[in-house]
Order: sequence, then structure tokens, then C-alpha cells
Amino acid sequence: MTIYDTIFVRRSARKYEKKPLSEGVLEDIREFITNTKQLEGQNARFEVASAEEVKGPAPHYVLAFCKNNDAAHVNVGYVLQNVDLYIQSMGLGSLYMGMKKPEKKADDFCIPLAFGGSEVPFRNGDRDFNRLPVNEISNIDNAIIKAARLAPSARNSQPWKFTFDDNKIVIRYFGRGLLKSMLRKRFNMIDLGIVTRHVEIALINEGKTNISITPRSAGDGFEIEIIYN
Repeated sequence: MTIYDTIFVRRSARKYEKKPLSEGVLEDIREFITNTKQLEGQNARFEVASAEEVKGPAPHYVLAFCKNNDAAHVNVGYVLQNVDLYIQSMGLGSLYMGMKKPEKKADDFCIPLAFGGSEVPFRNGDRDFNRLPVNEISNIDNAIIKAARLAPSARNSQPWKFTFDDNKIVIRYFGRGLLKSMLRKRFNMIDLGIVTRHVEIALINEGKTNISITPRSAGDGFEIEIIYN
């Protein structure tokens, strides 16, 4: 299954097999993380850790470390979602665990992605997702937004609005209700990075290869501009 195809069937896994994955599989995932590009100007750090290092339900975790600012958090989501989709494309389970921290504390720790063998089934298609309808998040309905709207987010808050123009997409932060104040500082910025990765993957699937991505402050808000040919 390709990473693009995985977008339409992925499911967060909360139950895992206790048996660790083979070292060969772990090394494959480490190599994929190393080769996953980051946003321009960003240099987050990612480590694969064991259950003993995190004390969580899964046998393995990808730990993300970055600076404490919006663009850095967007970048973490952008990288981790590529990893999340890759892991699930291998038939494994994965889950963002926003409140879980490694036993060994680090000031620049951001978020862990749990993963491992799991019997949690994939979805059967986009109808299995609980997501906002396209007309509530976008000014247009196309293949790109179909992939973007399926992106996971903290507490399924879906904190985004999309504007499509000629060869340009703008994703604006749009907090909803009480979740806006609860999640704004870090998790929703990670969410914006996650959905940006879905947009990029969909653009590449449509044959677009010259893609630039710019996260930036916009007044008292935040947005991501994506330009492509």
C-alpha cells in the first residue's frame, strides 16, 4: 500500500502487541525518518525509543524534539505524519500521544508517536472517518481537499480552513470552540503540519513536483502557504 493510499484507510491504534518489532523493521523506519525532508529552516530531532523509555502501551515510539515556537511545531507534525503514514502502510499501528513524555526529560521534547504491531483494522474508506464536510473547511472540493480533510488532529479538532487559488493553497489556523484555547499553543500547530503533509502527498499524486511550503504568522493567527506548479 502506498503512502497516498494509506491516507484513506489509516486509523489510530490504541492497542498493540507486546512483542517488539524486528531490528530490521526498526532500522527501516529509522532510515525513513532520516530521509524525510523537513520544512525549510527547520532542524527537529527524531529518535526511536522503546516502551521502557516511555512507559506507554506500544512497544516503540518516535520521539520528536524541537524549538518551542509555532513553525517548529508545524515542522514536527509535517515530518511525523509522513512517518505515521509509512508505518501504517507497512501494516503496523501508530498513534499520536500528546500527553505522554519519555522517562528521561528533555527541555526540547515535543510529542511522541507510538507504533508497533496491532490488530486494529484499517478503515474501509473515507466514509469511515468522522470529519467535517468539505464546505466547512474549504472554498473548493477537489482531490487535494479530499486527502487533507482526513488528516488526524488533537481531539479531532480539525483546526484549519483552506483557500485554493491558482497554483496556491493557504491553510489558516482556525480553532473551534473551547478546544481553541486548550490546544492552540502546541498541538494545533502540530496538526497544521500534519494536514500540510497530506496536502503535499496529494499534490505529488496529482503530478505536482515543484512545491514550496511556507509557515508564517498572519496578524494574530497563523497560516501555511503552499505554492506549486
